[in-house]
Amino acid sequence: MTVHFHEEDLPAGVLADGPVAVDTETMGLITPRDRLCLLQISDGGGDEHLVRFAPGSDYAAPNLRAVLADPARLKLYHFARFDLAAIQHYLRVVAAPVYCTKTASRLVRTYTDRHGLKELVKEILQTDISKQQQSSDWGGPELNDAQRDYAASDVRYLHRLKAELDIRLAREGRTALAQACFDFLPHRAALDLEGWPEIDIFAHV
Repeated sequence: MTVHFHEEDLPAGVLADGPVAVDTETMGLITPRDRLCLLQISDGGGDEHLVRFAPGSDYAAPNLRAVLADPARLKLYHFARFDLAAIQHYLRVVAAPVYCTKTASRLVRTYTDRHGLKELVKEILQTDISKQQQSSDWGGPELNDAQRDYAASDVRYLHRLKAELDIRLAREGRTALAQACFDFLPHRAALDLEGWPEIDIFAHV
């Protein structure tokens, strides 16, 4: 298991075919204001790739954008809504098709309101992960070892989580409902970017 660090783009040919786990780190939670600093990606084979973007980056990243935009590759996220918006805004691609472990968790773990990645990995995979670097300065000139390991851990477990969550979705008869939710997530992210982040446009009032 190795964490690979890259500047401005992903090297060509470093990912195996198939689904990729994706996560982002930004300067904050307001996408147009808080720039994309880091994107993490893994093919589930044991290595994670971190791509850092400098202040003032043009986010050209042709290799990374090609992977994210590939309609033949499923992208695995935890809270896809946020990552999709950041990727669409800065890298200018819709990183779909989508699988969101947080959405899947909400559909099958109805016995709890704890759907964070840390809780999900702990219950389903019996593994403890640290979230101490969650509120970290991702825009600094250097990323320390703790930041790099935290960032890598956000994509390290998503392939295994998907496999287990798929079993539970099937068991509870919610596979089709989950897929419909996943299919809508790029549109939910687009609504966020267009100015409807907190408004339920489907509500009666």
